[in-house]
Amino acid sequence: MIVLAGPPGAGKSAFCHQAVLQSLSMGKPVIFVTTGSGASEVEKELRERGLGVVESGLLRFVDAYNETVGLSVAARSDTAHAHCEDLSSIGIAISKQSDQIGRKGVLMVFDSLTSPYLLAGSEVLRFMKVTLSRFAAEGNSVVVCMDEGCGKEEDLGAMMSIANGIVRMEVEDGLRVLNVVKHPEVEPTRIEIPTDEIWERKVLDFKLIDREIMGRVMGAMQGGAPVRKEVGNYVNVFWPNLAKWSNIVWDPKRYPEMIYDFYVDYCSYAREMITLYPWHMRLLFKLFVPKSFSKVRDMKKASKFLDQELMKGRRYGVMEYLEDVSKTDEHYFRVYESRECCGFEGVGAAMATDLSPMFAGICKGFEREEREWNAIETKCVALGDPYCEVKVVPGEIEELKDSLRKDSSIIGRIHERLMQRVMRFVLDGEPLVERPRLGAGFFMGSEMNCVPMIRERYRMAFRMGGARTGKQFGECLLEAGKEGDEAVRCMVRLLTHCKVGKVRIDKTIRIIENCESYWTTVYAERWEEPCCFFTTGFLNGFFSAVKNQHVKETKCIAMGDPYCEWEFR
Repeated sequence: MIVLAGPPGAGKSAFCHQAVLQSLSMGKPVIFVTTGSGASEVEKELRERGLGVVESGLLRFVDAYNETVGLSVAARSDTAHAHCEDLSSIGIAISKQSDQIGRKGVLMVFDSLTSPYLLAGSEVLRFMKVTLSRFAAEGNSVVVCMDEGCGKEEDLGAMMSIANGIVRMEVEDGLRVLNVVKHPEVEPTRIEIPTDEIWERKVLDFKLIDREIMGRVMGAMQGGAPVRKEVGNYVNVFWPNLAKWSNIVWDPKRYPEMIYDFYVDYCSYAREMITLYPWHMRLLFKLFVPKSFSKVRDMKKASKFLDQELMKGRRYGVMEYLEDVSKTDEHYFRVYESRECCGFEGVGAAMATDLSPMFAGICKGFEREEREWNAIETKCVALGDPYCEVKVVPGEIEELKDSLRKDSSIIGRIHERLMQRVMRFVLDGEPLVERPRLGAGFFMGSEMNCVPMIRERYRMAFRMGGARTGKQFGECLLEAGKEGDEAVRCMVRLLTHCKVGKVRIDKTIRIIENCESYWTTVYAERWEEPCCFFTTGFLNGFFSAVKNQHVKETKCIAMGDPYCEWEFR
């Protein structure tokens, strides 16, 4: 049994795919256990890497992803299904596939143990000892992937102690690096592989936007007619924060960097978006936005528009441009009641992942000089400061990347704070978030839509993050004596209070105007799959804990349906 350990994006899955292709080319059978995507997606990736016609029965799958996140898939004769939270179901599925193959010398690829670990905790260690080690001892081989930084170091160390071999993978300066730490037949060594495939980034195509609908959204942001007629424009800031910090567990290093890069690019389209604004906003733009943002007087003038567009319209926070401490090409903004940071006072790390790149992106998009801008949060209420503060400059910021990354202890404290707040709300009626001037509302919660559209991995993170958080919420309710239908009523009260949408549960679960997928209606073309990634995961995790049920989304407004709906399975 070999453990491949490394951060997300280091190339562990690509390594596994090559191992599978090599084994199949030699006529050796393979069992592929997948927890981050479905069997069909894995097979597609293998074919893109060169998989041809495979002898019947030589390649079999254990799909522990689709049931976990509530996705419905067509039955496949080569696939057994399991649930990441239920390790015994994975063991049974592996045994079933092994019996179907009927011989030894099988390569089992387990990509990856991260999701089972985050859902089942240290039970994974026993699973490795009993199930995976036994499978290897029967004359087979096992390759197991595990993401570093997604859990406790001592647990990762224990996993490695169980394995016969350890290969640590990472990315350094355009190279994929494989460090063979221990192996029964290979001396410790370092292998470097050149690669260009380090970072995949995709900006949403604004050419696909329905300008009429987007115009209504922009008008609503400035106080016009509500876009969501049933529940209003604003979502409780707790809900998008819960979604973000549930998902970041799956990729704590690259996820914040990806969010930063995405929002810089996304907000740099601000000049094009101005054409969709009401006339008075277009007039403000002409009056207050200068050609260059270098000088303090010009940024001060522009800050009036930034405050109106970024802060007041969306209720993101209360902004103040710090004219006294700013200087040419170095500007400082103070933000009170930040929607990202309120409620996380004293957590121990800067919390805002969206705010800084929004400043940088808007400066990049509005300025006529076409310079690259960056921004960093220098003060934060989560660090114990009385407000948040952002430094914005053209050019690079050396300490930016380190400031974005969060270690597992910080993420653990954030999750603990979120669960404490949600339980105090459910049990004692305490507010989820308190913002004296702005209240709890944040416009539409649109960030929940943008990030999953960038890359499949982050759709997985939203689904799995939702499943884990929903499960924790359900378990906390059970511990508090809230069971069955009473627990369900608590969940509905949470979603209703957060203005996620208008929720109704009987034979199905129906959410009208679900904030997670509603933003996608601004696109002229409908999506081909449901887009309620976090909501579906959350409902799945919750009902699995409370009623031992699972759900799948069968209707979604992103696909043109009048509401989002989930069926029980």
